[in-house]
Amino acid sequence: MIAGMSVFSVWVLDQDAANRFCTEGLRFEVTHDIPLDNGMRWLTVRPEGIQGQELLLMDPLQSMLDAETAQQVRALVAKGALNPGVMASTDCMGNYAKLSARGVAFIQPPADRPYGVEAILRDDSGNRFSFPQRKV
Repeated sequence: MIAGMSVFSVWVLDQDAANRFCTEGLRFEVTHDIPLDNGMRWLTVRPEGIQGQELLLMDPLQSMLDAETAQQVRALVAKGALNPGVMASTDCMGNYAKLSARGVAFIQPPADRPYGVEAILRDDSGNRFSFPQRKV
Protein backbone atom coordinates (compact mmCIF):
# COMPACT_ATOMS: atom_id res chain seq x y z
CA MET A 1 0.00 0.00 0.00
CA ILE A 2 1.19 3.55 -0.64
CA ALA A 3 2.33 5.14 2.62
CA GLY A 4 2.73 8.71 1.32
CA MET A 5 4.98 10.78 -0.89
CA SER A 6 8.66 11.06 -0.02
CA VAL A 7 10.54 12.71 -2.92
CA PHE A 8 9.29 15.67 -4.96
CA SER A 9 11.10 16.78 -8.13
CA VAL A 10 11.92 20.46 -8.54
CA TRP A 11 13.36 21.53 -11.88
CA VAL A 12 16.41 23.75 -11.45
CA LEU A 13 18.75 25.51 -13.87
CA ASP A 14 21.97 24.81 -11.94
CA GLN A 15 22.16 22.07 -9.32
CA ASP A 16 25.11 23.61 -7.48
CA ALA A 17 23.39 27.00 -7.23
CA ALA A 18 20.11 25.35 -6.20
CA ASN A 19 21.98 23.39 -3.54
CA ARG A 20 23.51 26.62 -2.14
CA PHE A 21 20.10 28.32 -2.20
CA CYS A 22 18.51 25.47 -0.28
CA THR A 23 21.31 24.91 2.24
CA GLU A 24 22.40 28.51 2.85
CA GLY A 25 19.15 30.39 2.28
CA LEU A 26 16.51 27.93 3.44
CA ARG A 27 18.82 26.03 5.83
CA PHE A 28 17.88 22.68 4.32
CA GLU A 29 20.19 19.71 4.70
CA VAL A 30 21.55 17.57 1.85
CA THR A 31 20.29 14.01 2.11
CA HIS A 32 21.82 12.60 -1.09
CA ASP A 33 24.34 13.85 -3.64
CA ILE A 34 25.03 10.91 -5.90
CA PRO A 35 26.46 11.01 -9.44
CA LEU A 36 24.76 8.36 -11.57
CA ASP A 37 26.24 6.43 -14.50
CA ASN A 38 24.20 8.28 -17.14
CA GLY A 39 25.56 11.70 -16.11
CA MET A 40 22.55 12.48 -13.97
CA ARG A 41 23.05 13.73 -10.41
CA TRP A 42 20.65 12.59 -7.67
CA LEU A 43 20.68 15.64 -5.37
CA THR A 44 18.09 15.73 -2.60
CA VAL A 45 17.56 18.18 0.25
CA ARG A 46 15.05 18.52 3.07
CA PRO A 47 14.22 20.89 5.91
CA GLU A 48 16.42 20.19 8.91
CA GLY A 49 14.87 17.65 11.25
CA ILE A 50 12.09 16.64 8.85
CA GLN A 51 12.09 12.96 7.91
CA GLY A 52 10.53 11.44 4.81
CA GLN A 53 10.08 14.60 2.70
CA GLU A 54 12.81 15.50 0.23
CA LEU A 55 13.17 17.79 -2.76
CA LEU A 56 15.00 16.27 -5.72
CA LEU A 57 16.82 19.16 -7.41
CA MET A 58 16.78 18.10 -11.07
CA ASP A 59 18.30 19.76 -14.12
CA PRO A 60 16.01 18.99 -17.09
CA LEU A 61 19.09 18.65 -19.32
CA GLN A 62 20.13 15.59 -17.33
CA SER A 63 16.79 13.89 -16.99
CA MET A 64 14.50 14.63 -19.95
CA LEU A 65 14.16 12.19 -22.83
CA ASP A 66 15.17 14.77 -25.42
CA ALA A 67 17.08 18.07 -25.51
CA GLU A 68 14.19 20.05 -27.03
CA THR A 69 11.85 19.18 -24.17
CA ALA A 70 14.59 19.87 -21.64
CA GLN A 71 15.12 23.36 -23.06
CA GLN A 72 11.36 24.03 -23.00
CA VAL A 73 11.17 23.04 -19.32
CA ARG A 74 14.23 25.17 -18.50
CA ALA A 75 12.60 28.17 -20.22
CA LEU A 76 9.42 27.70 -18.13
CA VAL A 77 11.46 27.47 -14.93
CA ALA A 78 13.48 30.61 -15.75
CA LYS A 79 10.29 32.48 -16.63
CA GLY A 80 8.84 31.70 -13.20
CA ALA A 81 5.92 29.81 -14.72
CA LEU A 82 6.17 26.80 -12.40
CA ASN A 83 4.88 26.46 -8.84
CA PRO A 84 6.37 23.18 -7.63
CA GLY A 85 4.81 23.23 -4.19
CA VAL A 86 3.93 24.70 -0.84
CA MET A 87 6.41 25.07 2.02
CA ALA A 88 4.49 25.07 5.28
CA SER A 89 5.35 27.52 8.04
CA THR A 90 4.31 27.91 11.66
CA ASP A 91 5.49 31.56 11.71
CA CYS A 92 5.19 33.10 8.25
CA MET A 93 6.06 36.65 9.37
CA GLY A 94 9.07 35.58 11.45
CA ASN A 95 10.37 33.17 8.83
CA TYR A 96 9.90 35.80 6.13
CA ALA A 97 12.16 38.15 8.09
CA LYS A 98 14.81 35.45 8.69
CA LEU A 99 14.81 34.18 5.11
CA SER A 100 14.85 37.69 3.65
CA ALA A 101 17.89 38.49 5.79
CA ARG A 102 19.63 35.45 4.25
CA GLY A 103 18.93 36.75 0.74
CA VAL A 104 15.90 34.61 -0.11
CA ALA A 105 13.77 36.54 -2.62
CA PHE A 106 10.07 36.92 -1.99
CA ILE A 107 7.78 38.07 -4.79
CA GLN A 108 4.96 38.58 -2.30
CA PRO A 109 5.43 39.55 1.36
CA PRO A 110 3.22 37.96 4.03
CA ALA A 111 -0.43 38.84 3.54
CA ASP A 112 -3.64 37.79 5.24
CA ARG A 113 -5.59 35.18 3.30
CA PRO A 114 -8.83 33.34 4.15
CA TYR A 115 -6.74 30.26 5.06
CA GLY A 116 -4.02 32.10 7.05
CA VAL A 117 -0.97 34.22 6.27
CA GLU A 118 0.93 33.58 3.04
CA ALA A 119 4.11 34.81 1.39
CA ILE A 120 5.49 33.66 -1.95
CA LEU A 121 9.18 33.03 -2.41
CA ARG A 122 11.15 32.55 -5.59
CA ASP A 123 14.19 30.30 -5.75
CA ASP A 124 17.35 31.08 -7.69
CA SER A 125 16.09 29.15 -10.74
CA GLY A 126 12.75 30.98 -10.95
CA ASN A 127 10.42 28.49 -9.23
CA ARG A 128 7.73 30.04 -7.05
CA PHE A 129 6.73 28.45 -3.74
CA SER A 130 3.76 29.34 -1.59
CA PHE A 131 4.87 29.84 2.03
CA PRO A 132 1.72 29.83 4.17
CA GLN A 133 0.96 29.70 7.87
CA ARG A 134 -2.46 28.11 8.12
CA LYS A 135 -5.10 29.24 10.56
CA VAL A 136 -5.56 26.87 13.47
